[in-house]
Amino acid sequence: MSLLQNLYSPFFDVENWRTVITSGQDWLIILSLVLIECLLSVDNAIVLAAQTQKLPTKAEQEKSLFYGIWGAYIFRFLLIGVGVYLINFWEIKVLGAGYLMYLSINHFYHMLRPAHKQKQKKEKKRILPLFWSVVVSIEMMDIVFSIDSVLASLAISPNPVIVLIGGLIGILAMRGIAEVIMKLMDLVPELEVTAYILIALIAIKLFLTIPMIDIEIPAALFGVVVLGALA
Repeated sequence: MSLLQNLYSPFFDVENWRTVITSGQDWLIILSLVLIECLLSVDNAIVLAAQTQKLPTKAEQEKSLFYGIWGAYIFRFLLIGVGVYLINFWEIKVLGAGYLMYLSINHFYHMLRPAHKQKQKKEKKRILPLFWSVVVSIEMMDIVFSIDSVLASLAISPNPVIVLIGGLIGILAMRGIAEVIMKLMDLVPELEVTAYILIALIAIKLFLTIPMIDIEIPAALFGVVVLGALA
């Protein structure tokens, strides 16, 4: 209980919130965090948009993103609380990278073997309805994507309230980007292939940051890679 109090008590400190909200300097930091969040999240938005394409109607696709954003807010709050410890848990990054690589390989495997995919569809029973399985998938990716963003934000400001405000605004901006990409994917279906290639690249990027390798690809450089892939 004392550990939870130490981790999350700053979020319930009214004076801390008042200081942040009324400080021009803190809002400059928040703006920089939002920009970083958006830069890190361009590829994330493509991935989320690709996941929603599994749903048959536009209304369900938009609804899944709506549910996903509230889940993302909750997970971001929880992750910021323990963010200062995440850097020691390199195993989390390995698991996250493995999950993303599985998504990519599984997509291309079924794309290359459509007959197997149809057979599997007949034999496999879903634990959850299609809509909720997509929402759960979005939430899982939100957790994975939040690791890099939270660690980068805490490196700029140790105040969890500043990081939380910047993250929440950034997540909202990311969902806006995802909505635009959803419309583009209707016009250019090949974007789905690009999305799953990017998932594999993101998995590699995340895996390279573990302490035994310790290779950090700059967000700006990775943004160039994303733009190049889209082009």
